[in-house]
Amino acid sequence: MSVPAARAARLAAALAEADLDGLLVTGRLDVRWLTGFTGTNGACLVAGDRRLFLTDFRYLEQAADQVGDGFEIVRAGRDLLGELAAAAPSGRIGFDDTEVTVRAHRRLAEKAGATVELVAVGPLVAGLREVKDASEIERIAAAAELATTAFEEAVVGPGLAGRTERAVAFDLEHAMRRAGAEDVAFPSIVAAGAHGALPHAVPRDVEIAPGELVTVDWGARLDGYCSDCTRTWGTGAVPDVLAETHALVLRAQIAALDAVRPGPTGRELDAVARDIIDAAGHGEHFGHGLGHGVGLEVHEGPRLAKVAEGALVAGNVVTVEPGVYLPGELGVRIEDLAVVADDGPHVLTGFTKALTEV
Repeated sequence: MSVPAARAARLAAALAEADLDGLLVTGRLDVRWLTGFTGTNGACLVAGDRRLFLTDFRYLEQAADQVGDGFEIVRAGRDLLGELAAAAPSGRIGFDDTEVTVRAHRRLAEKAGATVELVAVGPLVAGLREVKDASEIERIAAAAELATTAFEEAVVGPGLAGRTERAVAFDLEHAMRRAGAEDVAFPSIVAAGAHGALPHAVPRDVEIAPGELVTVDWGARLDGYCSDCTRTWGTGAVPDVLAETHALVLRAQIAALDAVRPGPTGRELDAVARDIIDAAGHGEHFGHGLGHGVGLEVHEGPRLAKVAEGALVAGNVVTVEPGVYLPGELGVRIEDLAVVADDGPHVLTGFTKALTEV
């Protein structure tokens, strides 16, 4: 069975479990995952044995090359959603209400037959995407390896002190593209000294000084799939308070990473790191969740956070990234990307996490 056929079969099983007669798949990444199509205008109908892929004339040749076995390619006009709805069979037909706007839903309802009941089912396909198959894990691993190569070239080689945050970010992103990345997974974060207290700091035209911590958060997108890694290193010897904070975050990160396996909920894994940081008196300085899933999106399910109830399963790919942020003083975050497996985490980001001088 081809990859698209296997994924369509997984979706059909999920539809049967949800008592649905079909699903309108409209999200661009959901369509890509299901069919292999990388264009920007496509939609699918999966209903029983029917597998329809609709696109306009601009993408017909591309669809013929990319859309997987079992899907009938249909040329649609300007009203792609309307034609998708009109093709739906009688019964309960689901749609992802996180992807469909109010206006688009009105159009679906107008075009669907009188015997069609449109049912909001949330991100059903995105839920299936949380469990990666072997081909997806290979792509994520390749993206992580590429990002590592670029980091060695742009950061480790020339060092950090004396360069501006923005220059480091630019060089890192340029190195990823030279290494073959189709894009960055997200805008790179380079934050030195007190600027590191901003978890999503934007690189500045400020020179990085000796003797401070620098947080670098970067990732590559390769063949559609993302990587994500963070390291906090020093520009020479750093004061004891910086080294102690780094050691605390590293201890929490290693403990949480070691706990990654099928079974625990995202909340339970978050608690492994959070309890260590809380006990050290920095609970209020760890304000974000422990991690998130990574795949076609750099932030997708499952979540590792205080309110995340779902249990991890084999095939999830997640980040583990605790941090401590002291406003006006410092920030430390350490992040690895790992595949959830029965024998423990398979870590895809291989750089040392020790307090290295760069």
